[in-house]
Amino acid sequence: MHGKSIILLLLVFLIFGPASVHAQVAVSAQLRTRGEYRDGQGTPSVRDTVPAAFVSQRTRVNLRYTGHRFTFYTTIQDVRVWGQDASSINRINTDAYDGLMLHEAWGEISLVDTGKVVKHFTLKIGRQELVYDDVRLLGNLDWLQQGRRHDAALVKFEHHGWTAHLGAGYNQNAERKSNTIYNGTPSGYAASTNGMATLYKSMQFLYVGRKLPFGNASFLFFKDDFSKFHFAPADTLAKTPLYERGTWSRYTVGGNLFGTVRKRVTLAATAFFQGGKYRDGTSLQEYLFSLSALYAVNKKFSVGPGVDLTSGNNGDDPSKKYQRFDPLYGTPHKFWGYMDYFYVADGFGANGLTDLYIKSKLVANPRLTCMADVHYFTLPDKVHGEDGRWMDRYLGTEIDFTAQYALSNIIQLEGGYSAMLASTTLTSPKVKNVKHADRSANWAYIMIALRPAWTNL
Repeated sequence: MHGKSIILLLLVFLIFGPASVHAQVAVSAQLRTRGEYRDGQGTPSVRDTVPAAFVSQRTRVNLRYTGHRFTFYTTIQDVRVWGQDASSINRINTDAYDGLMLHEAWGEISLVDTGKVVKHFTLKIGRQELVYDDVRLLGNLDWLQQGRRHDAALVKFEHHGWTAHLGAGYNQNAERKSNTIYNGTPSGYAASTNGMATLYKSMQFLYVGRKLPFGNASFLFFKDDFSKFHFAPADTLAKTPLYERGTWSRYTVGGNLFGTVRKRVTLAATAFFQGGKYRDGTSLQEYLFSLSALYAVNKKFSVGPGVDLTSGNNGDDPSKKYQRFDPLYGTPHKFWGYMDYFYVADGFGANGLTDLYIKSKLVANPRLTCMADVHYFTLPDKVHGEDGRWMDRYLGTEIDFTAQYALSNIIQLEGGYSAMLASTTLTSPKVKNVKHADRSANWAYIMIALRPAWTNL
């Protein structure tokens, strides 16, 4: 759907939608502009590399139309870097996957006519965000200006503290008269957090959550299926995949527990196992464990430690080729350091990660919140260097500072600074593979977001 058609559809809803006596229309928007300074963000820079600086902007218009037993919702967004368009025209072909796009477009239909027996039982279908728990495995990746969404159908049941969601998606490249082979396009973009460079052909998941007296518990089973492929016998260099019928299926199963103990200590525990087949057919046996605590010293200041452990490949044992846990379609920026060295598009080899961290939060006043985190990164398993010797498992230390200030209910200001002190192991060929690396990296940003909203138009 072209941008003009989308805007026209919005106008039609705004003009004719309120005509219904029982309908409600809500329109909201977001203008988020972020300036960044990057000197080794994501991966160490080569020594004497000139740092990068740029301004990116996300513009969103959201429309919610609610009537009897249904809700329609759509988000139109445009993502740009200042200056990447000519000042008098708009580009036709975009790089970096930016531009005007349909971020969300879904309808939700109530499957019951009253909430007296079942509070919430609906079918939600269309392009939508999947946001669950702490967004570690399923999230909207909101830090990325483009965000993340899925084309899916979702049955939602919520009643008496229980939540059960059953979802599924099925992807194809285009309308066809025959054949169901899917090549995972876009092939040049890291569709998942581990840079798998392909999108699933289909997926199914079950999420069950339960409210407890002290917090929440949840269970997730997620299966994503990837098209099988092979290489032509003569293709020894390019390795261009030739897709075929059938899929390799990967499944991720586990749960979360969040709770508050004695009103001052907040605990979070996560455990997941990953099995099945990788997208190239290799058997998987992977895991993720996380445990953290946050202690409220007083009403304004809280601090606490945590540890994350994800499995990685064992290069000395060929039978364990794929033990590298993939945190699916979550928001890694929230967990493994704001400089995005791990589980983002840059990658860090076939390794797992041990992250020991301390996080703190200061609510100076109702408008101002400051946070400071320290991450100590290591490899869970030893890795051989180029000389055949074992390398130190220590990867580096990252320090993150952020501050958020609410100028008003609509205007939000945010800024941050991060520094990474990298080790030779981090820059080695088995991890980041950067020769002549500058092992001291810096990153800073400043962001302003406007979020106006109008209801009952």
